[in-house]
This record gives sequence, structure tokens and C-alpha cells, in this order.
Amino acid sequence: MDSAEQLNMNPIEIAEGVFWLGYANDSVSMHCNPYLIFEGDEAVLIDGGSRDDFSYVMLKILRTGLKPAQIKRLIYQHYDPDLCGNLPQMEAIINSEELNIISHAENNVFIHYYSKKTPKLDYRAIDNQFVFQTGRKLEFYGTPFCHAPGSFVTYDTKTKTLFSSDLFGSYDTNWKLFVSLTPDCRNCATQQTCHKTGEECPLVLIGEFHKRIMTSNMALHHALDVLSAIDIECIAPQHGGILFGRENVQTAITYLRGVGDVGIEYYAAENLL
Repeated sequence: MDSAEQLNMNPIEIAEGVFWLGYANDSVSMHCNPYLIFEGDEAVLIDGGSRDDFSYVMLKILRTGLKPAQIKRLIYQHYDPDLCGNLPQMEAIINSEELNIISHAENNVFIHYYSKKTPKLDYRAIDNQFVFQTGRKLEFYGTPFCHAPGSFVTYDTKTKTLFSSDLFGSYDTNWKLFVSLTPDCRNCATQQTCHKTGEECPLVLIGEFHKRIMTSNMALHHALDVLSAIDIECIAPQHGGILFGRENVQTAITYLRGVGDVGIEYYAAENLL
């Protein structure tokens, strides 16, 4: 069995009680990453995936040993169909009156069109946090217009993992689950192709994604300011690969601060308006 098959069959534990539920597909240039946090007798699902992703995601949930009814919260960090498309199937399988959706009021307007069934909470109305019965805590931080008005990120205080939604995501035809950065990357004048590996530079790919997906330099820099105040050991984005280590996290933040022509500026500079 090759690595892609292994990734597609089993949930991957990326931190204590944190599971990646996505799948590898060489025929696409953008990979989606749902995540499950399983703590005690409870679980939350973050950015659960598209309609077509449902069978992969649910199979992996079951292979963690979790019963679907133990999922107490569905967290949607914005409202795109690649995050929310399988909401009706999730509701049907979880089948619990305890289930709630956590998002932002701006997002909930649109999430309501996927399903009216499950109560929808604004994270700001629950003190910007969700606390498991064990005391494990998830914190929510607003990152408006990165890329939606109600965009936010989720931080697991136990493992210091940041679920960053589209931030730190990338388009990548040479996808790997884990982004590989070396100490040389911190001082490299980044080129499209890495002079050491001969592969596309992961930082350049992340930068190109942000230029096209984020709304503006102002929105991106505000989000980076918010994240710079958090003690992050792992970034788990909704697209692209996972980034481990404080130094690598800082390298990525520093790189993104130097990316120009984001959003509307990018389209204007490229004469795409």
C-alpha cells in the first residue's frame, strides 16, 4: 500500500487527540483538511468538508473509535461549500439534540442555507471559547476578510495547534500532508523552485494562494498581528499542508508579511479587474 492509500484509509493523529480527516488526490491542485478533536467522551469537528468528501471523513471518524453522537460541535470557520457542504449528512449521522454549530453571525446567515436544523452559535456569544468537560479549551480569534467577513481561527490550548482556515493554505499539485521547511528557508530569497530540492517552494505557493484568496493587504496584516500574539506550535490549515514548530510558524508569518499585492491589489496589478 502506498502512502496516499494509507493517508486515505486512516485518520492521522497530528497532535494529542487531534486527527486529520482529509484525503490525498493527485488529480486536484487544492486539498481540503477537515479536523477532529476527540477529548474524553466528546468531540468537535472543524471544517467538516464538502458533500463529496463525506464518505472519507465519516469513515475516518469511525476509525478513531468515536461514535458519531459524541460529536457535540461542528465548527465552521467560514461558509464555503468545501467546509460546509456535507453538513446535512453530518447532522443525519450524528443525530443528536446536543449538537450545535459554532461560527460567526456573518457566516451563520449562509450556513443556514446548507441546513436549518442545527442551532447556530456565534462564537463571540460564548465568550470566544468552547470548553470540553475535561477542561480542554478551544479559543476563537476573529480574522475578518481573510477571506470572508466572519472568518476566524480556532486555537487548541492543550496542544498549541492553530486551525487556521484559509490562512497558511495553498494551491499545490505536489501536495504533501506536512510542509517541509529547513533552517535555510528562513534566510532564503524565495524562488518559485527551491534550489536544494528542485520542487516548488512551499512558501511561494502559500503566498500565491493568499494573493488570490485574501481580500487585501490590510486584512492579511491584521490577521497576522492577531496570530503573532498566540503561542503556536502547529498550524493546521484548511488547504495545503500542516506546519510544525515555532520557528517554522514564524518563518511562514514573516514571509506572508512581505507578500505584496494581496486581494484587490493583486487583481489590479495583474490587470484582472
